[in-house]
Amino acid sequence: MTALRFLAGVLALGLAAYLVAALLLPERFQ
Repeated sequence: MTALRFLAGVLALGLAAYLVAALLLPERFQ
């Protein structure tokens, strides 16, 4: 089963999206 890898991928994508949002919209993360 690749459930663990799938979960790790979802977490990685979420973290990447959060970092991009923090870089593009810094006024919302202060």
